[in-house]
Amino acid sequence: MRGRKTALTVLLSEQEHQQLPHGTRSTTMPVGLVQRAHTVRLAAEGVPLSPMAQKVGLTQKHARQWVTRFLQDRMAGLQDRPGRGRKPSFSPSGRPARRQDRL
Repeated sequence: MRGRKTALTVLLSEQEHQQLPHGTRSTTMPVGLVQRAHTVRLAAEGVPLSPMAQKVGLTQKHARQWVTRFLQDRMAGLQDRPGRGRKPSFSPSGRPARRQDRL
């Protein structure tokens, strides 16, 4: 393939090799997770970063980010990390939450 070779080299274990192709064809997994698995599989095949990102539908920055997270945390790195999230509108402990008196 044309393009520069990426410095990110992915070597998959036998178990990861079996899990990733399954994830790229799944219709029950979240779309983002399928994209990430496909990105890692292509990186393991030695596809350069630019064609890999274009084929999967990500930017080069995000494709590099997911491959890097996979190299750091393996399969757990492909999962979504918890976000900051929305502040609760009611308090589970029974105390008044912020702005609850304004309802």
